[in-house]
Amino acid sequence: MQPIIAVKPLVLSLILAGAAFATQAKPLEISVYNPGATSLFPVSSELITGDKEAVLIDAQFEKKDANALINMIKKSGKTLTTIYISHGDPDFYFGLDTLLAAYPQAKVVATQPTVAHIKTTQQAKLQYWGPLMKDQAPAKIITPEVLPGNEIVLEGQKLIIKDLDSASPDRTYVWIPSLKAIVGGVLVSANQHIWTADTQTKASRENWIMALDRMQALHPETVVPGHYLGTAPKGDAAIVFSRDYLKKFEQVLSTNKNSQAVINEMKKAYPTLKDTESLDLSAKVNTGEMKW
Repeated sequence: MQPIIAVKPLVLSLILAGAAFATQAKPLEISVYNPGATSLFPVSSELITGDKEAVLIDAQFEKKDANALINMIKKSGKTLTTIYISHGDPDFYFGLDTLLAAYPQAKVVATQPTVAHIKTTQQAKLQYWGPLMKDQAPAKIITPEVLPGNEIVLEGQKLIIKDLDSASPDRTYVWIPSLKAIVGGVLVSANQHIWTADTQTKASRENWIMALDRMQALHPETVVPGHYLGTAPKGDAAIVFSRDYLKKFEQVLSTNKNSQAVINEMKKAYPTLKDTESLDLSAKVNTGEMKW
């Protein structure tokens, strides 16, 4: 069966069915919510639904966007069993307290490296972002439980967390074999400058590029970028963009020692990309002009 794709502003709904699963289980569906430019720091959340149950990947940053997720879950008519947090930065988990107020039965899980990252950084992140977020900040921080293993099973179909055994186990992605779909999380972006302030060494950025290579080797039919503005590109285009951008950033960084030169060259290479704020801060951090 060919993918059926319906696109609405900032909400991408996908129904992808593998023929091998047609007689075994109801095909999984993916609904993607991304608040785009209406959010202080937009990120994608994915609702994976089966016949009766659902798994949510990532909890949004601001309270209003977590409430939008609640509305999406209600409209699905499914029982939310699990919330999986794919990364330890606050845009992925600050909405948890709002979600759990509506779905207290849902189990919140993350990989061990992600849980460790959250525990180490959560107070500093709340101290930084809280005044900027104002009433959109979380009332309290929810720390996920450690997910045993690397799989979540939804009505007999696997969601596999990939790259836990890599050199950067805190930067993983989700592979859904039955859909040939990748939920790229922090590793994949589209239509905007890529945030590199958290990868401050050449080795960490090389690890990122290798992760993108491994993603592409899976031959996904659908890739959901963790960060994007506008409409997400089709197929594996977001993987290709992310890898090309990181390679260009590395080349520019190696030949320029001050942030403004890096910013100018990246803007020249990508004149139409949005979110120049991420480029500005990332350039300052990676040239050593700013601590992060």
